[in-house]
Amino acid sequence: MQFFEANGVATAYQTSGRGAPVVLLHGGEADHAMFDGLSHALNGHFTVIAYDQRDSGATKNPPASYSLADLADDAAALIRGLGHERAHVFGTSLGGQIAQALAARHPDCIDRLILGSTWKINKSPLEVNPDAFRTLASYRADTAGNAPKIAEYFFPPECLRARPGLIDIFRGNSRDDGQKARRGALLAQPVAADLATFDRPTLLLAGSDDRLIPNVETFAIAQGLKRVETRVIEQVGHVSSIQAPERVAEAVIAFLTS
Repeated sequence: MQFFEANGVATAYQTSGRGAPVVLLHGGEADHAMFDGLSHALNGHFTVIAYDQRDSGATKNPPASYSLADLADDAAALIRGLGHERAHVFGTSLGGQIAQALAARHPDCIDRLILGSTWKINKSPLEVNPDAFRTLASYRADTAGNAPKIAEYFFPPECLRARPGLIDIFRGNSRDDGQKARRGALLAQPVAADLATFDRPTLLLAGSDDRLIPNVETFAIAQGLKRVETRVIEQVGHVSSIQAPERVAEAVIAFLTS
């Protein structure tokens, strides 16, 4: 990992491959490692930049609260700091929320935008899928014991049967209580994110078996975009970049090179 310092944050990142830059924005409980398989699949076509957001992985930030706007500013600073005028951006789940804020605040940083398994910014998860998020909140009182049940919201049953090791992802992570609290408070802070003037080509990408974020919620983002297309990856759940990185890469490459 390398580090880039801006906005009082030492952002840990890694680059691989060659070609036009693609920045990957990970989900809320993950770090850059969720993209290991996807990065490998994209390396022959793009320079892949995967990094850890605040309170994630090896990134170091002050113990102060922050918003999606701050995380978007971090992403913009990283793109420019690594010498790129603009980059393709792929954000998944919470990373898709950050990517929407980035598109609103720093549109000139983005070449093409991909939003995967996410929902319209400033909409509460409890509005998106109340039963799932309430159930997950109850399960997280005992993440170690409930990890198999939690995993079912992120990966289809047949995937978990074939790869039971994926359940371990949900037994807990290395974040301390302060880090968890700051990450957990992110979506309670509305941000100004009007995408009405964002005119870069955008792909809305969803897995057909996503139990956490309904496909209709991901595709509803299209209502505020000028140049948008949609794609569903069949038999894939919420964390498609881990479950099926080659199929996600196929969709990404097709969109970014069209």
